[in-house]
Amino acid sequence: MGLLAASFSFVCSHSVSASRPVTIVLDQTGVANLRLQTVEVEERDFETTVFAIGRIEEIPAQHSVLSSRIAGRVVGLNVFEGDVVAQGDVIARIETRQIGDPPPSIELKAPQGGLVINSHIRLGQPVQPDVELMDISDRSSLWAVAKIPENEAARVHLGSLAYIHVPALGAERLEATLIRFGVNVDRRAGALEGIFRVDNQDGRLRPGMRAEFSVVLDSRSDVLAVPRDAIQGDPASRVVFVKDFDLPNAFVRVPVVIGERNDRFVEVKRGLFPGDEVVTQGSYSLGFVGTGSSISLKEALDAAHGHEHNEDGSEITADQEKKAAKLAQQGEGPAGKSVDGRSRLLMIYAAVVSVLFLVVLQRLLNQRRLAGGDQS
Repeated sequence: MGLLAASFSFVCSHSVSASRPVTIVLDQTGVANLRLQTVEVEERDFETTVFAIGRIEEIPAQHSVLSSRIAGRVVGLNVFEGDVVAQGDVIARIETRQIGDPPPSIELKAPQGGLVINSHIRLGQPVQPDVELMDISDRSSLWAVAKIPENEAARVHLGSLAYIHVPALGAERLEATLIRFGVNVDRRAGALEGIFRVDNQDGRLRPGMRAEFSVVLDSRSDVLAVPRDAIQGDPASRVVFVKDFDLPNAFVRVPVVIGERNDRFVEVKRGLFPGDEVVTQGSYSLGFVGTGSSISLKEALDAAHGHEHNEDGSEITADQEKKAAKLAQQGEGPAGKSVDGRSRLLMIYAAVVSVLFLVVLQRLLNQRRLAGGDQS
């Protein structure tokens, strides 16, 4: 029963301390080491999204094949794999098998502009009309194909906006709208394909790249929300670190109640107000600093305001000042208590040592008496 009560007491005290605001005061070195960044809390349009993964793929209608309409051999080749061509550019020259001196030849021209992604011909190579010679792909735009979970597909419709993150491009986000659904459902993944068209004029996207989608389902206005990086703690005790409006390099650990979250923001239902500055970058590391920083809250407040404060940062009241003065006169202030405590410890130590000495001495005397009796 006692162990159960002790465990219950520990859990209760831990939960209370976890929900209590705590101020963490750093020096300039600590702020620089943690690389802290803050943002101002504001009400914003908050979008409810569904997450999906997928790939960047080529648009089938923008892929063309070069071939020869007659048999012959390649006597001229102007383009190679990786080159960019425009529609109508001469790709190769084919010498026909018709009789002539020299034999007649024809020019093969690019059916569309784009990137040469495959080339199957070499100089002198014989060609036939039924053989593909070259593949050209127009990648000025591509498809981003998302695997939308079946249970969320009903809430997604043509024209739905999506924010697309391609890890190969870093932190950049692309925006696109849904243009069509796939014709089949992926049974293994339990997902329906949603196809988005993305611009690729700069050519940085490649088919096969991994993509992460946040498909917007609906939007609400005037929602208090903070960046996802600002939220810390376990699922039962969410907290943020708010920059103190008065003290420099001080941050208050504030419990919050959160709501929905999307790919960038988390809704905060209780605990924050518009205008608060919350820590984003470095907030995770700040959670491990605790109260063991180089500057205590009392020291920071004393320096900022020019007078003494209590250890918890509260103002010293008139009654506290009178009591402190009275105790100092009687020698019972903090210093007196410290000295008195040390004296008591010394007295207890001396008494214990004396008792041990007497016990040892008595045992030695008894041993000598016993030894003298044996000899006689």
